[in-house]
Amino acid sequence: MKPAPYGPFPYSAINRRPKYSLPGGARVALWVVINIEFFALDKPMPGESNERPKGSDPTPMVRHWAQRDYGNRVGVFRLMDALTAHGIRSTVALNSDVCDHHPQIIEDCMKLGWEMMGHCRANTQRLTEVPLDEERGVIRHTLDRIGRQTGKRPLGWLGAGLQETWNTLDHLADEGCLYVADWVNDDQPYMMDIGGKPLVSIPYSYELNDTAAIVRSKYTPGEFERMICDQFDVLYREGAESGRVMAICLHPYIMGQPHRIMALKRALEYIDRHPAVWKATGGEIARHFKDTQGK
Repeated sequence: MKPAPYGPFPYSAINRRPKYSLPGGARVALWVVINIEFFALDKPMPGESNERPKGSDPTPMVRHWAQRDYGNRVGVFRLMDALTAHGIRSTVALNSDVCDHHPQIIEDCMKLGWEMMGHCRANTQRLTEVPLDEERGVIRHTLDRIGRQTGKRPLGWLGAGLQETWNTLDHLADEGCLYVADWVNDDQPYMMDIGGKPLVSIPYSYELNDTAAIVRSKYTPGEFERMICDQFDVLYREGAESGRVMAICLHPYIMGQPHRIMALKRALEYIDRHPAVWKATGGEIARHFKDTQGK
């Protein structure tokens, strides 16, 4: 897309749209995204509040790295058990390097019927930090590598750090993606205008996200639990008139800790006490929107 003062879509006030209908008369599409990421021990790591690593930082940064490795060794399997107990199939924002280093995680995800979406090669890589003529190659490699490991090339994309260049959406559409989750500006899906190529934006969350809430804002697990329940209450009420998408965005090294997992379980138990909730993957949300309301 060309640089412009507004996004590649028309402005749309949510109170002036046609009704957004979800399958089975649901009020809320519950979309749980697990970010399964790879950080190399021989590369500098992000800072305490996820500040970008500096190339001059010495390695190995053992404590920073080991915190995140806990998520891939232990925390992700704890999250798998918690979500499975509530009938939730996660969409995984997957660094494709996980396929090379931790294929056991991918194997268990596939057994659970989880969906993969591309999330760059490793989480220290940002699309805004690679040469412009290499960006599409990074996207293609990510999608192809995940496709080889899982037997199904991803149809969705979440950029590492939710970062894009002016060319990213064109590359995603050309590589056959159906949806993108970087644009956290709505509670409903909408169609992107990418030169006539269909691409659905579906609502990820920078707010209802354990990194933003717990790591950056220093909220307690109980406060994060309250955030999930309060968010659900508002969207569920509004969804009686027109459907809403509620994303819960998690990282195994954060919410997969023993002292935090119970807060997530309690929040999911609260949601389960309500009817009219569609527990969906990103691909299911995007396909339904495109088929029923996309233009």
